[in-house]
Amino acid sequence: QVQLVESGGGLVQAGGSLRLSCAASGNIFSINTMGWYRQAPGKQRELVATITSGERTIYADSVKGRFTISRDSAKNTVYLQMNSLKPEDTAVYYCNLIVLMMTYWGKGTLVTVSS
Repeated sequence: QVQLVESGGGLVQAGGSLRLSCAASGNIFSINTMGWYRQAPGKQRELVATITSGERTIYADSVKGRFTISRDSAKNTVYLQMNSLKPEDTAVYYCNLIVLMMTYWGKGTLVTVSS
């Protein structure tokens, strides 16, 4: 069974930085994609960034240049370094893993950016 454990959410001032971490455990095939999605109140869940086991990345236009996704495949861990945070980044951030056509989600961690 696969589980995702997240950490790093919290309250930060606009312009500040935050780093999210997500560690996946279980029998995980080496070819996979990990990433982050977010959902703000009243809005649909949206992609933030993803990274493949080959370290190809995709970013939402809204976070390009501010957020950086990375991974440590030996630890099955994905990170999201968030810089220059804006109030509109406020959302619940969900860790995601796609492997062997299966999708797994973390419980979500709240990021609140104050102005």
